[in-house]
Amino acid sequence: MSKREDIKMRTIPITKIINIDDPKKFKFHAARWNGENQPLDVFVKDKKKWFMWNTWRNAKDEFSRKYIFSLIDFYPENNIWLFGGIYEVINRIDIPKSHSYEIKELSEYSDYVGRLKIKLEKPSRGRAFYLEHHINKMSISEILKQPYSGEIFPGYENINHDFDILSLIFENENPDWKAALKNVKGVYVITDKSNGKTYIGSAYGESGIWSRWSCYIGTGHGWNDELTKLIKKEGFDYARKNFKLSLLEYRPMKADDKVIIERESFWKGVFLSKGKFGYNKN
Repeated sequence: MSKREDIKMRTIPITKIINIDDPKKFKFHAARWNGENQPLDVFVKDKKKWFMWNTWRNAKDEFSRKYIFSLIDFYPENNIWLFGGIYEVINRIDIPKSHSYEIKELSEYSDYVGRLKIKLEKPSRGRAFYLEHHINKMSISEILKQPYSGEIFPGYENINHDFDILSLIFENENPDWKAALKNVKGVYVITDKSNGKTYIGSAYGESGIWSRWSCYIGTGHGWNDELTKLIKKEGFDYARKNFKLSLLEYRPMKADDKVIIERESFWKGVFLSKGKFGYNKN
């Protein structure tokens, strides 16, 4: 192995950029799926809510030390975490039926929040661990140019995303996604994961995919007859929990609308989306 290859493969410990004099003053917060939300999605959508994730306290007083070293499960990649900040525990609040931590963020590490990705094998179940047992196992995966704001556009052929993930992308108007999708027409499929039914739709005229899908993100149904009935009955959360969107074909905005409409009809036949197998009315 050449010296250059050896350097490339060598891991860089997290302690090279985050100075922890005494790990025994810290608890490691391994923030991950809590049964309802992914902390990564919470971080992208609302930084205040992410801050509150670090203040939640149960009867065990899990953050029993002076500081909290907080990492967010970066679930798109295995055993990768996003640095969520270091917090000082100022007070432990106990009022009837409510327990919490009063905390403040250590500003000297705030530039790394949302940018520093850390490689660490996931510890056992739980959210609070002694930092000294894990700090030396943490290495730098990469440092992003900007705080993480959602998945990078994967290419037109690789769009196959759950509604709630796309919601974050559209609500934050991620520039790479918006630039790619607002300049193409095309045919798409919405799949209902609860029953396998599909809806085939298209964007043409002056409306690009970005504009058309924004309507779904805002309404859950895009004003399509059968989907509107479904969401009216089941509620908006039904779309968030069950819908997945994928782009079947895309064309430049100068493409003839007639071609898009013909391809939409073709895909309706492929998926049998009219009738009992889907939500297309015609």
